[in-house]
Amino acid sequence: MELQKQNQISELKKAMKGTKNNRLRDRYQSVYLHLSGYTMTEIAQIVGHTRKTIGSYVAAYREGGIEALTPRHSQGRPRRLSKKQEAELKEIVLAKLPSEVGFDGHSNWTLAFMVLLVEQKWGISYSLKGMSLIMERLGLSHTRPSYTLANADPEKQRKFREETFPSIKKTNCGRN
Repeated sequence: MELQKQNQISELKKAMKGTKNNRLRDRYQSVYLHLSGYTMTEIAQIVGHTRKTIGSYVAAYREGGIEALTPRHSQGRPRRLSKKQEAELKEIVLAKLPSEVGFDGHSNWTLAFMVLLVEQKWGISYSLKGMSLIMERLGLSHTRPSYTLANADPEKQRKFREETFPSIKKTNCGRN
């Protein structure tokens, strides 16, 4: 039995040195310290986790060995919009102007308009940051529109940039 414990300790020590994942290292260390004779309370103080958490690591190790200590992927908070609703939102933003869905007089989508649309259509509230995360997940980006003149004369633009604008800028936009 003592040889088995020494093999387990050796295996955990090697695993601790071989991982760059801090969460996994904490788990290995917790079980390593337990097998080395430390109490759950002492381990909790050393590692910085609760006694209950240390107990769960030790229990997982007893049931499934070192593989059972690998953290599973956390799914995170469930989405408030279904995938179907997200796809519909993306389709609306890509295919329609805000004025076509009830935001009269507006021709550019903003995060605020998207938040209002989702609230009106599905009754779900989002912050601007939350909506920006949805856009990112949908492969959309939000930028301020930049306008270009379709029939602009390149020579006149050059003259303005190089001659007119610097003279205006030097006078601090007309202010002294």
